[in-house]
This record gives sequence, C-alpha cells and structure tokens, in this order.
Amino acid sequence: MSTHTDMDGRSDAGVTWGAFAAAEPGLARTVEERFASHTHHVLATLRKDGSPRTTGLEVRFLGGELWFGMMPGSMKALDLRRDPRFSLQANPGEGTTMGGGDVRIAGRAVEVPEDDTETRARYAEEVEPPEPFHLFRTEVTEVVRTSVEDEKYLVVEVWKPGAPVRTLRRT
Repeated sequence: MSTHTDMDGRSDAGVTWGAFAAAEPGLARTVEERFASHTHHVLATLRKDGSPRTTGLEVRFLGGELWFGMMPGSMKALDLRRDPRFSLQANPGEGTTMGGGDVRIAGRAVEVPEDDTETRARYAEEVEPPEPFHLFRTEVTEVVRTSVEDEKYLVVEVWKPGAPVRTLRRT
C-alpha cells in the first residue's frame, strides 16, 4: 500500500482496486457491475485554478487495477498530471431506478510512463485504445454506494482503506 501526501499536506493511503476487492468483495462486485452496465462515466478532476472539471471517461477493471486511458494532451490527463486526485461517478443509466445503486470511487491517478512498455502493452492488448494514449492506474481512497432499500430507506455504504464498510440508513 502506498502513501501519498496531497498538496494540502494530508497524507492518505490509497490501495489498488484488487486490495479493495479482497477486503470488500460484495461491494466491489456491485460497483464493478454498475460500471460494466454502461460504457461512459463521469470523471471529476481539478483544474489549474482548483475549480472542478467533469468529463466523460471509459474505465477498465483489469488485473486487480482500475485503469483510465485517455487521448494524448486531453485536459483531464493534464489535470491528473498536475493533481492526481479524482472522483469517478458511474453512469446512472436511463430513468430513475439506478439498479445496483449510485456508485462513486475517489482516489489518485498515477500515470504509467511511456517507458513502461510492458504495462502499456498489456493494457493495449486488452483494450485496444487508439495510439498514442495516456494511461493511469488508480489508488483508491474511497468507495461509496447509495441505494434505496424497501422503497423507504436511503442506504449509504462508505469504504475507506483500513476500515470496514460503514453503512448509514435514513428514512
């Protein structure tokens, strides 16, 4: 598990997707299913001035990692190079039912350098992205699922590294 100190001085440990999935397999499976149900999702990054930027993104869960592939020079890639913090929201789908709940992943994106040809080739073999591309692996710092139970309760499940899932229910 790696530790990262953010620009604001906080030190937060992020983990691979595989480490999260091993700790909380049920929640991980639900989150992966939500992301698999649609192709495009919403990524939030931080602009140079600190304001938020949201953009569409396709994501991949491969080999125990959550990956972001991006077009060269894209604003979201430049944002992540400058400040690796992100929040990723699964596409809610059509209508208002959000089968499986509303899910969000937060963390840091670490760019895979051009000279890591082995990692980039493995990713490209699976995904077949247009060349060239930016490739980021993620360090997960939070996973949140919000759902409705029995048409009565709003249920919020929150996971952070080193702690079990915390579940909050509201009427």
